[in-house]
Parts: sequence; structure tokens; C-alpha cells
Amino acid sequence: MTDLSKIPLPHDSEDGLHHDSLIERAAERFDFNRYLAGPNVADLPPPRRPARMPAAPKPVAAAPEPMPVPVAARAPTIAFDPASDARPVTPESASEPAVAPAVFSANRLEIDREHLRQNGLIVPEGSVTALLEEFRIVKRQLLVQAAELRRQKAGSKAQRVLISSPHPGEGKTYCATNLALSIAAEKESDVLLVDADFAKPSILSALGLPGGPGLMDALMDENADVADFVIATDIPGLWVLPAGDTSTSDSEYISSSRTAKILERLTEGAPNRMVIFDSPPALAASPAAELAKLVGQVLMIVRADSTGQGALEDAVSLLSACPNIQLLLNAAQFSPSGRRFGTYYGYKA
Repeated sequence: MTDLSKIPLPHDSEDGLHHDSLIERAAERFDFNRYLAGPNVADLPPPRRPARMPAAPKPVAAAPEPMPVPVAARAPTIAFDPASDARPVTPESASEPAVAPAVFSANRLEIDREHLRQNGLIVPEGSVTALLEEFRIVKRQLLVQAAELRRQKAGSKAQRVLISSPHPGEGKTYCATNLALSIAAEKESDVLLVDADFAKPSILSALGLPGGPGLMDALMDENADVADFVIATDIPGLWVLPAGDTSTSDSEYISSSRTAKILERLTEGAPNRMVIFDSPPALAASPAAELAKLVGQVLMIVRADSTGQGALEDAVSLLSACPNIQLLLNAAQFSPSGRRFGTYYGYKA
């Protein structure tokens, strides 16, 4: 171990006499205090002109160093507006005007209840029937799935259901209309029934409503507001959008980017609104496959006594752009489980 007591201190020397340190001796020779107040410009000698240096050789070309990013060119800071639904607000989007909610016509058209009864449809405010109970079960499954899609952040697609079938005559319009009438009875939801069968529209005749412009007119006219074409009915919670004008390019219009904007318009300001599309048969017309890309659910109507397995598989394949496809067996004359809907209320299916 080193004996620290034998290490000479800085002021000790070999002769045992005390000598000033270098700093102390420099302080005696130079007066450092006169520099503390700052130099006097008048006492400073004139600056020397540097000697001319020979020109340095040009350096070999090298890759330029990256320039620092100016503050103005950096990405804008994203802020969150506490009054919104946690949507990020950027300086660009903060100045965008808010889109007004879709406002439909206040002129409500009356739907003849007797006309509904004669067409085998659900009659609002009527007695509970087997038909009503059957579509209550169907709508509940669709609403549960819609709620699940909302939790999965599917956006407005969660509010859209496409009703289709492999071939004509299998009951898709019948089921779409009854499903819309059933959803309209919900206390916290409303429904918009859209006739998207442009070749053979039948929603208006099923409900006994007059014709008028509709979805295709909004697709063809970029200045049109689709909300102006929606028909209000005297059935609380039920709205109807006709198919509108006919066109030989209906599939091309449906596949355009304007379709997505129109469908967004139909549910603006109405997060609890369901939109039911009565589309053409999947194997008979192409618009059904295009609409399947824009909805959250597809309900495939299968007629028990006529739809073949091959046709069903082909139709499901065409609509596979929508990952949620469910089947509804129509015109069934038996129940494998022995259930009979509506018997609790005194009716038999």
C-alpha cells in the first residue's frame, strides 16, 4: 500500500523550503486583475494583417453532407381535439368546414297499411304475427353484427346491409322490405331502404309509393345531393331511396369513387341509422358484386324449393368482397328443429 504521508505537497521541495507555485509566480509577474474589467480598446495594439497564404488545392469531390431540416419544413405536430371523438386534428384539417348532417324531406308520404297486408308484408302498429317474429329474429342478428363491426372500427360500413339472391324470384325484395319495416320499429334506430336494383326496381311498388329520382340520379349528376331524393314515410323511422333513372352503365357508376361519398352522405349525423340495399340478383347483374365492397354485411336470400347449391356457391363467391355473408332460407315449409314462430301469440307459421 502506498504511504500517502510521504508524497510531497506541491509547495514542498527537496531542500524543505517553500516555493511559490507556477500560477502564483505568474500572478506576481502579470497583473491578472486588469483583465477582469475587460480590455480597453484604446490600449489594444492595431490588428495585424494576416500573411497571404497560398491557395489550398481543391478537394476531391465528395458527397455533400445532409442539410438540416428547416423548422417550417418539418411535419406538423398532431393535436387532439377533446371535443371530438379522439380524431387527430392537423393544422390543415382544422380549417376544413364541418360537413352538415344529411337532412331528408320533411314531407312524409303515407303508406297504405292495407296495401302492405295484401302484399304479405309486416304491418306497423298491427298485431304480432309469425312473420313479424321471424323478422325480429333476423334483424336482431344483423344489429348484433353491426354493433360488433362498430367495435372493430369498420366505420359507416357497419351500418350497411346488402340483400341479394343468386337468381330472380327468390324473395330478396320481399325480405329487404320486411327487414326494413322491422328495424323501423326499433326505439333507438332508424332505417333507410335503398332500391339498388336499377334494372327492375320494385321497392316503391311494394310500399305503394310514387316514383321519383333516386340513387342513380345522384351518381350521374355530380352537383346533386342524394339527401334530396330520400322519401320520408309516415312510418316512424322508415326512409326510402328510389333507384332513380335507368342507365346501361349502372355497374360503372356503382364502381366509381362517387358512390362511396354518396353512401357516406346517407349516414352523416346518424350513427344509429341502418341502410338496407335491395340489390340485383348476384348471378343476373354485376352491381351486386360492386355494392358488396361497400357494405359490412350481406344477407343472401335462398329459396328453399328452387335455389341450387351450385348457384348459391357461385353467388357467395361473387359477393366475397364482403367478409360477412349470412344466408336466409326463404319459403321453407318445414323446420328441422320443430320450432314454430309466433305460436306464443296465438299464431302458427
